Amino acid sequence: MSTGETRPPVSGVRAGIVVTGTEVLTGRVVDRNGPWLAERLRELGVDLAHIAVVGDRPQDITGALRFFRAEGVDLVCTSGGLGPTEDDLTAQVVADFQGRAMHLDEALERRIWAILEPLLTRWPDLDADALRHSNRKQAVVPDGATVLEPVGTAPGLVVPPAEGADGPTVVVLPGPPRELQPMWGAAVETALFRDAVTGATEYRQHMLRLFGIPESEIAATMRQAREAGIPLDDLEITTCLRRGEVEIVTRYEPRYQTVYEAFDAVIRERHADTLFSDDGTSVDLQVAALLRGERDAATTARTIAVAESCTGGLLLGRLTDLPGASDYVLGGVVAYSDDAKQRVAAVDPALIVQHGAVSQAVAEALADGARSVFGADVGVGVTGIAGPGGGTDEKPVGLVWFSAAGPDGARLTRSITVPGSRTDVRDRSTTVALHLVRRLLLGER
Repeated sequence: MSTGETRPPVSGVRAGIVVTGTEVLTGRVVDRNGPWLAERLRELGVDLAHIAVVGDRPQDITGALRFFRAEGVDLVCTSGGLGPTEDDLTAQVVADFQGRAMHLDEALERRIWAILEPLLTRWPDLDADALRHSNRKQAVVPDGATVLEPVGTAPGLVVPPAEGADGPTVVVLPGPPRELQPMWGAAVETALFRDAVTGATEYRQHMLRLFGIPESEIAATMRQAREAGIPLDDLEITTCLRRGEVEIVTRYEPRYQTVYEAFDAVIRERHADTLFSDDGTSVDLQVAALLRGERDAATTARTIAVAESCTGGLLLGRLTDLPGASDYVLGGVVAYSDDAKQRVAAVDPALIVQHGAVSQAVAEALADGARSVFGADVGVGVTGIAGPGGGTDEKPVGLVWFSAAGPDGARLTRSITVPGSRTDVRDRSTTVALHLVRRLLLGER
């Protein structure tokens, strides 16, 4: 949570998430399952209390489960630890936690073997006995659990507490997102899951995105809203500074709709010049829609090309991340050296000599060069000092020049000094460049 957070009293059904795996705990693998499950729970009206990331040690998984039980949550979702290897112990740990014995589900064993057996034909040198052992291990499930059919080779489970015992129902899901995500739908449809989330509350959620404003300004806005008598404690408001943009996410129950509308009105009034998205859409999506000519009937489709220096291709990467980018992205060049700027992006060498590679003149020449080389409607040039070295008093580390050039002489050129590490400078610069393109395409100056 960040500046200006408010959180209403907890009500309704509560849940916890346990992400297992030493590779996730140590950072070798980034957790994708926790945030994905959190959003799915929100959609169901379930209040997420905590996400715990633990290693593969049974005592640590058990410790997380005990914590959630002590917190009084109704549902726990686990991910990982359902594979065939010795450190995949989640099913056994959950069974012990719920006070349930384990048994071999012979029908499940046959279904898993039907998935595994073709591997012996494809790779004849595989150890058939080891494969059989892993097959049997994954078919051992807790008594009273509902089995979720494998998407890969690992079945999922919905495990209730033992008869007469209190505690949360535990949904046990595999670790690979390509298996977990399809299995989630099956878990939600089980009777055990539905019983656990009986009484879930409906939540509404809205995101506002602002650019060109410090996060501290939102804290001041929230103080003003309180002074105006808006009961912000009825809303859960979180603010986050990400890639140079401020995201304001508000979650609330339907009965507080008028409170949200009052808060939303304050944001729109105080930050009309920096609020660029009121429906959660990213600047990436907005630029794509503008380039496709989808904003309104008067919008003309455009093509774009880029010539980057300090961002090293990251801007082109963001432009082409979206499906269908080939409709409007013609290409780009990474003109990192002065020689490359001249030979590949058609920058006049005299400009570099006179103004330096990091300058308004060179940024504009890069934008013009991108347009010319690729025959694009819009050209973008980026040149800067990403650091940690290379800065001077006149041109410090983090100084970046941007230029976006369009048809009929339209142009926007800006410079900013981006704070942070080399990674921060490069990443945030792509956001600045996209906002410059957005403003150019909207006819703003």
